[in-house]
Amino acid sequence: MIQQHVNLKPYNTFGIEVYAAGFARFSTITELKTILESNPFTQLLILGGGSNLLLTKDYDGLVLKNEIQGFTILEDASENVIIEAGAGEIWHEFVMKCIENGYAGVENLSLIPGSVGASPMQNIGAYGVEIKDIFHHLKAYHIASGEIHTFDKEECHFGYRESVFKNIYKGQYIICSVAFELSKSPKINTSYGAIETELKAKNILEPTIRDVSNAVISIRQSKLPDPKVIGNAGSFFKNPVVDEMIVQKIQENFPDVPNYPASEGKRKLAAGWLIEQAGWKGKTIETYGVHKLQALVLVNYGGSTGKQVYDLSTQIIESIEEKFGVTLEREVNIL
Repeated sequence: MIQQHVNLKPYNTFGIEVYAAGFARFSTITELKTILESNPFTQLLILGGGSNLLLTKDYDGLVLKNEIQGFTILEDASENVIIEAGAGEIWHEFVMKCIENGYAGVENLSLIPGSVGASPMQNIGAYGVEIKDIFHHLKAYHIASGEIHTFDKEECHFGYRESVFKNIYKGQYIICSVAFELSKSPKINTSYGAIETELKAKNILEPTIRDVSNAVISIRQSKLPDPKVIGNAGSFFKNPVVDEMIVQKIQENFPDVPNYPASEGKRKLAAGWLIEQAGWKGKTIETYGVHKLQALVLVNYGGSTGKQVYDLSTQIIESIEEKFGVTLEREVNIL
């Protein structure tokens, strides 16, 4: 059941070739328990879609591919519905299934790569919506005890691309399923100007959730490279949240710097804009670089190592620190 010395290139969207000492798939909790009982390795890595990961070296442990499926209606009320999805479901396919059934809330999160199980770990978000806005609960396997624990929204401590599964519980749980509370009476969210622009271009004045989804898909396809064509992990950096004073200082030289309200006394800057101003957009070094249409995306054109991409990200961080006095944080998990 556990394979030895497996190439992980097919299992990460960056397309980086590294090897795992051990590799196994599971599609049920019973299979997961059986694998862990016979696991000879001390290190453990859980893979979903491999879309938020940069592999910089071989992995001297067991890589587990989560393939738990499922789309179950737990509660069906007059206004809302609670749907539980298996952690191994492909996120975009889950979104499409919700839209097909007329369940609103996830349409702004269309075409985000990865799996359902990874969505609460990162508190994924796009175009004005985050997982925490629709999250109900999740079930996770506690590796030490073999028990299934349930976490509600408060227990997940969601933050900007953060949750307890990325910090205090990192490596302690394997997410098995996630439940979302969606609406049967759509509240269309077109607060991001790009969506409104796309809808107006198509002369759509009263958009449905499918219209919003199609708009988001069109925007993402126009700006972001397809991982099946060019290796990447989507946005590599988080948008930095900084003190208002730092924004004011940047505005002295760059009065048009994009910035948005965050918490009290804080503003959020656009990391892509900062990277572009520092001259990195479209820069190519051998077989890797920064995407020509979106400076937030680092790419592997083929044959690059994870260390090369990581070193590039370090250079970008250092240049933004020097030019703007702002420290970028990697959104992608580094291994």
